[in-house]
Amino acid sequence: MSLMRLAYASEATFKAKPVEKGVEPNVARILMESRRNNARSEIVGGLYYGDDQFFQYLEGEEGAVRQLYDRIARDDRHRNVITLLEEPIEARTFTNWSMKYVPLSSDVNRFLDKEGMEAFRPSGFNRSQCEEMITLIRNSSQEGRVVSHDGGRNKRNKQSVIPKGILAGLIAAAVCLVGAMAYVSTML
Repeated sequence: MSLMRLAYASEATFKAKPVEKGVEPNVARILMESRRNNARSEIVGGLYYGDDQFFQYLEGEEGAVRQLYDRIARDDRHRNVITLLEEPIEARTFTNWSMKYVPLSSDVNRFLDKEGMEAFRPSGFNRSQCEEMITLIRNSSQEGRVVSHDGGRNKRNKQSVIPKGILAGLIAAAVCLVGAMAYVSTML
């Protein structure tokens, strides 16, 4: 079995709605579908959504990744799908995630500041920026992160703080939900 990795960028076709439970509702639906389908196909990776742009990274068996990417490219929830990276790999690097989601975070803000970017525009990423974004997603713990999908550089820097007790409760609920989803997927 040959493994491959693929990263792409695209632009959302939907108008972002107010964030519910830490995730924009359209993105939440995409994540639920991705996690269910990717687990079946043994595809792993991560997703970042900000400034109405998607950056997604996939790893898995070559045929499964290519089939998924063909389906993704036809999805009408985004447009201007651009392949940023596509190559064979020796081993998976996202072993525990059928689809990891990284909300807007201080890590992404630092990355954008370092690169001199006013907004998140992954379609213009060079290879080095693409690799850095993949590493950022892979290493993100999501602790102390603030979710804000309002777009615009000035709005991004105005972050609020989620009380630790509420954050701990949200994390516990998310862990239970992921566990339940994993259990249910084994029964299908």
